[in-house]
Amino acid sequence: MAGITTMVGAEQALPGSVEPMGVTEPHVVFNRSLLAPWPDHCQEIVLGMGCFWGAERLFWQKPGVYLTMVGYAGGFTPNPTYQQVCTGETGHAEVVRVVFDPAEISLAQILAMFWEQHDPTQGMKQGGDVGTQYRSAIYITDEEQSAQARESLHMFQQGLAKKGLGDITTEIKPLDTFYYAETYHQQYLARNPEGYCGLKGTGVVCPI
Repeated sequence: MAGITTMVGAEQALPGSVEPMGVTEPHVVFNRSLLAPWPDHCQEIVLGMGCFWGAERLFWQKPGVYLTMVGYAGGFTPNPTYQQVCTGETGHAEVVRVVFDPAEISLAQILAMFWEQHDPTQGMKQGGDVGTQYRSAIYITDEEQSAQARESLHMFQQGLAKKGLGDITTEIKPLDTFYYAETYHQQYLARNPEGYCGLKGTGVVCPI
């Protein structure tokens, strides 16, 4: 379902719920709890690449990724439902939370996958999925991630320019709160292997 293409303001956003989304089932692929804490050596980053189904599968397939989960971030409505996010009135983006072991896969590798596997120039859409929930986003958890994310954006923008493509519209800001999506969205393409995946890159390689 397509949402609106103009970001809602905090005062106009839906009120949401005081009750968090119930998360009881383990990860379908890793058979691990989706709830923190993670092992101390792991790091996490939250990424928006359009529809979160394909984005999550992209990362759980990579060695060094400890856990993935989908949810909502970057908006205003607490504990939103998918139906609410689809209205465009929560301000949230569909995101995948990637928990990874930096000794096995680096943040630079994670960011390269992010840039290469979707089109970060499309604003409030990704392919045929239109609405603020489908915007490109990086929600960082510390200053090191901020520096690497912004450096990688600059480098990828150079590659896009050489190919005659537009400016990156990716939102980069600190993660406020990650809200879990409903159970049926978690590892959706493991549960439904023939399901929809909207990921499509630009063909530009990220040099980091």
